[in-house]
Amino acid sequence: MTGRNTFVRSLHDVGLAVWAGGALMGAVGLNGSAATAKNPRERLALASEGWKRWAPVQVAALIAHGVGGAGLILGNKARLAGQPEARANTIVKLALTGVAAGTTLYSGILGTQMSKHSGEATIGTTEGGPGASAELESLQRQQRVLQWVTPALTVILIVLAAQQGEQQRPIAGWLARFSHTSR
Repeated sequence: MTGRNTFVRSLHDVGLAVWAGGALMGAVGLNGSAATAKNPRERLALASEGWKRWAPVQVAALIAHGVGGAGLILGNKARLAGQPEARANTIVKLALTGVAAGTTLYSGILGTQMSKHSGEATIGTTEGGPGASAELESLQRQQRVLQWVTPALTVILIVLAAQQGEQQRPIAGWLARFSHTSR
């Protein structure tokens, strides 16, 4: 890497952190808290309102991550061309980012459809209740899975980003001394 990419790296990392953290907090905190509402008919409405308020932040995080990622690729194109491990990591990250963006989008679509059923009694945001419609229960089953898939994928992306950072480090310690003395 010939120069610093602090700005685009920050966009990439902060966007990813907000995306991962928001998805995990939503699954654990927001959906979990909404399930404790005393009135079972308010549970979906409360969760839907929280997700609706979070949506602009989520979109901003996705955009920041995408812009940062594109900037890092452009800033490191020589390294990516010459370092097969970094290139493979980038390809995997791009694919997983696409999948995670897809699960995020689909989860949002499911949530919007679920909010149309907010007058129905539920056990929780992703658990139907007595008298819940078959359509709502189908949406909730899908959302119950996706609420964990997106955070899992984004955490994997964080690990891959850390791995890329390690790939940029120079050889350290005794190995560096050995490589200089053996020339």
